Amino acid sequence: MAMSQERKGTIAVSLTNFLDSGCIVASSVALTAWAAAFGFGSMWTSILGAIGANAFGAAIGALIGGFLTDKYGRTIIYRYNLLVYAIGVAIAMCAMNLPMVVVGVVLSGLSVGAGVPASWSYISETSTSTKRAANIGISQFAWSCGPAIIFLLSLALSFALPGFAADGKTLLPAGTYGPFDGLLSTRILFLVLLVVALVAWNLQRQLQESKDWAEKQSDATEHESFGRMMANALKNPVNVKTIVFLVAVYLTWNLAAGTNGQFMPYLYAAAGNLDSVGQSLLGVVQWVLVAVCSLAVFSKLGDKVPHRVLFGVSALLALASWVCIAIFGAALNNGTTDTSRYPAIP
Repeated sequence: MAMSQERKGTIAVSLTNFLDSGCIVASSVALTAWAAAFGFGSMWTSILGAIGANAFGAAIGALIGGFLTDKYGRTIIYRYNLLVYAIGVAIAMCAMNLPMVVVGVVLSGLSVGAGVPASWSYISETSTSTKRAANIGISQFAWSCGPAIIFLLSLALSFALPGFAADGKTLLPAGTYGPFDGLLSTRILFLVLLVVALVAWNLQRQLQESKDWAEKQSDATEHESFGRMMANALKNPVNVKTIVFLVAVYLTWNLAAGTNGQFMPYLYAAAGNLDSVGQSLLGVVQWVLVAVCSLAVFSKLGDKVPHRVLFGVSALLALASWVCIAIFGAALNNGTTDTSRYPAIP
C-alpha cells in the first residue's frame, strides 16, 4: 500500500525531532570531553548547558521560529532551518577550542528552537481529525529515538575508541588515532547528526505548504506585527488558559528534560554508583521504552481516549519515577559515591 502524503509529511517533519533530541544528548555526552580537551571548568559547563538546545538557545529560536512560521508559512522553516543546524553541528564536530564549541552549541540550539513551532503546527494542520494524535505519536517516537541511538552509538564508540587515558580523566592526545585526537568519538556523534540533518533538509524542502495556513493568509487583509499578533492572541480567554497550561507543562517538562539530558550521568553516579557503561545502557533502555510507548500506546490511544486521562496517567508516572530516583536511589547508595571512575570536569 502506498504511503499517504499526510504520513510522508509527518515522517519528514519528525526527523527534526530526532535531530533536536539527538543534539541535546550528543552535547551532554561531549561535555566532559570538551572540558578536558579545552580546559574549561564548571562555569563554562553551566553556560554551555544554558545556551544550548534545551535551554535559552532553543527558547530564543522558538520565539523567532514561531513568528516567522506564522508570518511567512510553515515550510519556510524547512527550507533554511536545518542548514543552520547543519552548520552548528559541523562546527561542534570540528571544534578545536572553546569558542568553536560555543558557536556550534548556540547555532544548533537556535535551530532546535526554531523548528519546534513549525513541526507541531504543520503536523496538526495537515493531519485529519482522526489521526492527529497518531501522527504526533510518530513525531514523539522520532524524538525518543534520538537519545536512544546516540546513547547506543556512544556506548559502542566507548569500547572501540576510548577517549580517556587509564586514569579516566586525561583526554587522549592528538595522534592517538592517526591524525585525530581523543575527541574522535564525540566528532563521530556530531557527524551522524550532520548527515541526518542534510538528508532531512532535502526531504523537508519538498513539503507543500499547509492549506490551513494558506487559507488564513488569503483571508487576512494585512500582515500583523509580532507584538500585535501576541496582543490579539491574549485577548481571547481560551488562548490565555491554553498558554498558561502549556507554559506550566513545558516548564516542568523541560526541567526534567534538561536534568535528564545534561546532568543525569552525574545523578546516576551519585544515586547508584553506575559506571559509564551502566549509565549508557540505562539511557538506552529508558529512551527505547519512551519510543515504544509513544508509538504503541499514545499513537494508538491518543485519538480514542480522552486526553486528560492520558495526560493524568503520564504525569503520575513521571512524578513516581523522579521520587524513586530521589528516595530509593539514595537509600540504595547508602550516602556514598565513588566518582573516581568518571572523567572529572576540571
